[in-house]
Amino acid sequence: MFLKRPTIPSTESCSEQIYKLKRALNEAQAVIIGAGAGLSTSAGFIYDGDRFAQYFSDFEKKYGFHDMYSGGFYPYPTPEEHWAYWSRYIYCNRYIDPPFSTYRDLLGLVKEKDYFVITTNVDHCFQKAGFDKKRLFYTQGDYGLFQCSEPCCNETFDNKDIVYQMIAQQKDMRVPSALLPICPHCGKPLTMNLRSDNKFVEDEGWHLAAERYASFLRTRKNLRILFLEIGVGYNTPGIIKYPFWQMTYQNQKAVYACVNNGEAWAPKEIAERSICINKDNREVLRQVANEK
Repeated sequence: MFLKRPTIPSTESCSEQIYKLKRALNEAQAVIIGAGAGLSTSAGFIYDGDRFAQYFSDFEKKYGFHDMYSGGFYPYPTPEEHWAYWSRYIYCNRYIDPPFSTYRDLLGLVKEKDYFVITTNVDHCFQKAGFDKKRLFYTQGDYGLFQCSEPCCNETFDNKDIVYQMIAQQKDMRVPSALLPICPHCGKPLTMNLRSDNKFVEDEGWHLAAERYASFLRTRKNLRILFLEIGVGYNTPGIIKYPFWQMTYQNQKAVYACVNNGEAWAPKEIAERSICINKDNREVLRQVANEK
């Protein structure tokens, strides 16, 4: 349906687009937020530079990688070293708050609206910022959950307690062998509940969230909807971006807004009902909040 190469829908200035986004928010009967990694980056969850050095300078010195993402794929020689790295990774990207108020600023814009959030982020920032957990669908997993590596069951396990123990007891970039997480049902190693292959566990909570999202779409499909896409790139466009384009095209009352620094685009088929802002997400949210 859409052109393979998306086009910028207008040549309006950023201030004009900010005004249009504020108006669209005010006029919308429902707001559906689609969020990607760029939103967390704007909130300060940076995977390299000073933040990487703060938590992983010893790993960088020993193994030679220079960002958290690369460290997550490193073939550590022992599971004790693997979990020393991953326990720190989970801690700093799941259990501490991001440096900036980006998520809270977004909540301030929609908390009085009828909203729902679908996100590929796995850092739990929406819920920590105060979003209603029954209006959230984390499609790709959660850094705060383990699953069986087999997997032998469709069950996930909260990992906060064991992660904090690993943080406290690791030494020389190794956790004690007694802390290695194993499945309570089959005894196989536990792993992260992150979608990377066909072994990803969609547990009961995942399916309930998926059903709530589907119900929200079904019961609001004829309303004035703002599809607000923030920080979504082209790694997995089939989850948020393409469906948002499709649903905007099908609903003549809908507006599509894309906020993403350097990657804000929309196809020409919905250009007249699109707002594309190529600017940092955090700054855009601040400007929308201050727009009269």
